[in-house]
Amino acid sequence: QVQLVESGGGLVQAGDSLRLSCAASGQTTPGPAVGWFRQAPGKEREFVASINWNARITDYAHAVKGRFTVSRDDAKSTAYLQMNRLEQEDTAIYFCAATQYGTVDRDSDHYIYWGQGTQVTVTS
Repeated sequence: QVQLVESGGGLVQAGDSLRLSCAASGQTTPGPAVGWFRQAPGKEREFVASINWNARITDYAHAVKGRFTVSRDDAKSTAYLQMNRLEQEDTAIYFCAATQYGTVDRDSDHYIYWGQGTQVTVTS
């Protein structure tokens, strides 16, 4: 019932910043939890960040904590992932996803709705 579309990826140098957006359409209320995941070639999909339904709780993977910030603007039905001080290890396809229950979650199997992904490539 919900369609998610990521945007904002690109090719950047190490140390640069990117802001990913996740725009939702369809039935988006009540607000779900939103998660960001990434997958590099030959690697398993991994959790990046999550934000709960009212933006009072966030969760981050150790690899990105202190560099990435997840946020949401429910009036615009959009979630964001601000990525600062990007590293080569951050290169991956980034996906946003949404649950229906509203709590932060690291398990990708608990997310019902998924975007198509946006490529982030970080060069040295």
